[in-house]
Amino acid sequence: MKFIILSFVLLFALSTQPLLGEADASPEQVVDIEGNKVRVGINYYIQPVQTTPCNGRGPCVVGSGFVLVARSPNETCPLNVVVVEGFHGQGVTFTPVNPKKGVIRVSTDLNIKTSLDTICVESTVWTLDDFDSSFGQWFVTTGGVVGNPGKDTISNWFKIEKYEDDYKLVFCPTVCNFCKPLCKNVGVFRDGNGNQRVALTDVPYKVRFQPSA
Repeated sequence: MKFIILSFVLLFALSTQPLLGEADASPEQVVDIEGNKVRVGINYYIQPVQTTPCNGRGPCVVGSGFVLVARSPNETCPLNVVVVEGFHGQGVTFTPVNPKKGVIRVSTDLNIKTSLDTICVESTVWTLDDFDSSFGQWFVTTGGVVGNPGKDTISNWFKIEKYEDDYKLVFCPTVCNFCKPLCKNVGVFRDGNGNQRVALTDVPYKVRFQPSA
């Protein structure tokens, strides 16, 4: 009798646990400003969300966006990623680590590519540049590759995370099991010339996504 009771208890306990190998729920899907799913291969503007209201003392700049610019008059390529005010920016496409899924989800490794023809031989895929000791910053530039996840491409992978009622970009790749990458927000760093260069920051940078067509 004890054996029968024990067997029943074990059977009940196992029946209340998830089946071995059962897939976890997929991360939440990213949506654009119209409430539609953000999809692979579609062009979107990344729109910074203004967090401080205009003070009424001067003209308010409406909107800003992410663009590619030359590093300096003497060094054109690869291009830097910056945020400019008063312009919706240049469209980008998102490609997740598994592009066959067709949609973009939060907390998922993805490549970001600016949809722009340039004179540079480097691609317009975003990548984390080498540490700039003159500024004490890690900047986002171009020249990455799409796909091929692993240690050799770890600097090319970003993520979209939910932030309050909107989103933020982060650099915290998980495409390499044994690597120990930086994990920081992707925000802006204003240099001495007033350029808002896209860089790794401690402060979240709130964004939304607008279809470019």
